Order: sequence, then C-alpha cells, then structure tokens
Amino acid sequence: MKIETLLIHGGIDGDEHTGAVSVPIYQTSTYKQATIGEHKGYEYSRTGNPTRDALEKLIAELEGGYAGFAFSSGMAAMTAVLTLFKSGDKVLISSNMYGGTFRVLDKVFTSFDIKYEIVDTNDEQELLKSISKDVRAIIIETPTNPLMDITDIEKVSQIAKEHNLITIVDNTFMTPYLQKPLGLGVDIVVHSATKYLGGHSDLVAGLVVVNSEELSKKIHFIQNATGGILGPFDSWLLIRGIKTLSVRLDRHIENAQSLAEYLGKSAAVAKLYYPGLPDHPGNELHKRQAKGPGAMISFVLEEGYDICRFLRELKYITVGESLGGVESLLTHPATMTHGAIPFELRQKMGIVDRLVRLSVGIENKDDLISDIQSALDKARL
Repeated sequence: MKIETLLIHGGIDGDEHTGAVSVPIYQTSTYKQATIGEHKGYEYSRTGNPTRDALEKLIAELEGGYAGFAFSSGMAAMTAVLTLFKSGDKVLISSNMYGGTFRVLDKVFTSFDIKYEIVDTNDEQELLKSISKDVRAIIIETPTNPLMDITDIEKVSQIAKEHNLITIVDNTFMTPYLQKPLGLGVDIVVHSATKYLGGHSDLVAGLVVVNSEELSKKIHFIQNATGGILGPFDSWLLIRGIKTLSVRLDRHIENAQSLAEYLGKSAAVAKLYYPGLPDHPGNELHKRQAKGPGAMISFVLEEGYDICRFLRELKYITVGESLGGVESLLTHPATMTHGAIPFELRQKMGIVDRLVRLSVGIENKDDLISDIQSALDKARL
C-alpha cells in the first residue's frame, strides 16, 4: 500500500461494529467488566482507549515501526522517551535542537542526574569523541529547528549500534510522508503531532514509534504509569488530520520552494536556511534520506530593517508559536521556541536575534510573497 493510501486506510479503518467509515470517539474513562479480570480488551482509558489505539496503530504503520504511542503533547512524548534513562546516564543531542527538548533536559532531567551534551551530529569525528562510557543515546533532529542542519541518519544509527546506544529522531518537520528514520536504523521516532500531522492548529499532541517489542513494553509502561496520554477526541482529530497529510504537504512544499527562491534573491535577507535550495550544505544528503525538503524556512534580516516592525506589518502570515498548520506562521526563535537557551549558547549556535522561522502554509504563494515584500518595504530603515 502506498503511503497516500495508508494515510487514509492505515491503522484501524472505520468501525466494524456499525460500518461507520470514521473511527468512533470512545469518550469513556472506564469499561464494564463481567467479573474479575474478564473484560473486552479495555479496563481504563489511561491504559488503553479504542480511539487512541486506532491512532497509535496508524502512526506505527506510517513510520514502519513495531508500535506507536500517543501523548498529550510533543514534550510529553519526548519526556516519556527520556524517562527510559536513569541517574548517571548521558545523552548526546544535536546542536540547535528544539528549545523545549533542551529545556526539559537542562532544567528537569539534570535534577535526576541525567546529563546531556550538545554535539554536531553530522560531524562523525566529533560524535565519536563525545561517546563516553555513560552515554546511552543520541537524539537528533534533521533538519534541525531552526537552522535546518542535516544529519546523516543512517551513519549516526550505525555509530550508535556499534556502541550499544539508542538512536532517537525528532521527525516533526518531515513526518513519515517525507522521511522514515526507522528504516534507516533508528530505534525511536518522536513527533510533535501538534504540527504537520494534525495540520490545522486545533490540537496539541505527541507521538512515539519504536522499532522493537522490548522498547514497546518499556514505553507502554511509562505511558500508563505517568499518564500523559492523548484523549479520545484529540486522537480522533489527529486521525482526521493525518488523512490529508499528503495533499497538504505537497502544497506546503510547493509554496516553500517558491518563497525560499524569492527570499534568496532579496536584499533584505542576510542568511537563508532551506534544505530545498541547491546551495544548502545538506541538500544532497537530505535528498538521499528524505523525499522532500519540507516547508520550514529560516532567515536572518539585514541590519537595515526593523525586525519588530517587519513582524507587525505582516497581514496574512501570523506571528506566533508552533508550525505545520495550513496557515503560514512566523516565529522569532530567540524569544519564542528557543528562549530557554542561554544567550551566549544561542549566539554560538547561530540563533541570533535577527533570525525568524517561517512555517509556510497552503495559502496562495503569490499572496505570501506579496505580504513579506510589503512588510519588508515598511520595515526598511
């Protein structure tokens, strides 16, 4: 089955009891049992819910994994994965990774003596030098958020296997429609399903997919024990959103390519980050491991432009947190998504104060270009 069909018919397709083509919303907390230990497969909705099960089976099929798990947010999903580790363990993380992942490691898990180190995961020698006896996992984003660095997923997975480490990939930007890390040797995939998978800025959700029965048992135990589950209505909304993922992403990418080419010619743009452009340093690598560049663009404005006025003058493009919705969203990473990262570290990474991140929506691309140009014209000093 091709992925465009799997998006619609994967997991649990419809309802065998009534013939409904849409999976029902089982809005229940508990389930009737005939007697002690005798039930119909469900006991309590924290442990399992039919609507959530349909979503979890769907994402597992889409990623080509052993099992999937749905959480109340992307950070709840990442937190569950990090709970696999114990005091004294260390994880390696990609540079300029999403600020929320950095924050939970830096402010929460370090309290439990779980350490982290930021490395350039596409520099094989740097990665190898960073692998010490206490390292248990490598966490990567590719492309990274927000500077679109590309990491060789297969190479990192091979290095991890040679050192008995777990490889974890945040696949939020790409989704399984564009990139399948498990097929490249990764152990765990994490999604902020709030973004492209949901696609309409109307839910908050996280997903985890694992490649083995052993990891499945561990994550399910953590999910049930800590309780950060996705509710049935949001599970249903997410299933509905996933059904249109292919048509939405095709349009997202078409628009993003046009905007990236426009921005690349603009005198207002000092630096441009988009893996779909031939001059992006990771362009060829990305094309080998993903079937499309995605629709995230980051760029740095030249000094001769008032960045605050540029943001205020936008009409169609919304300034705000998040990404991946049908509407275009523009974020200021230094104060929004990556505000938890100390100033000096942000500067070292390249997350400067004049950097903006654009999630290109599915509006008319000419309207989006016109909106940016008009805002730039008004913001010029």
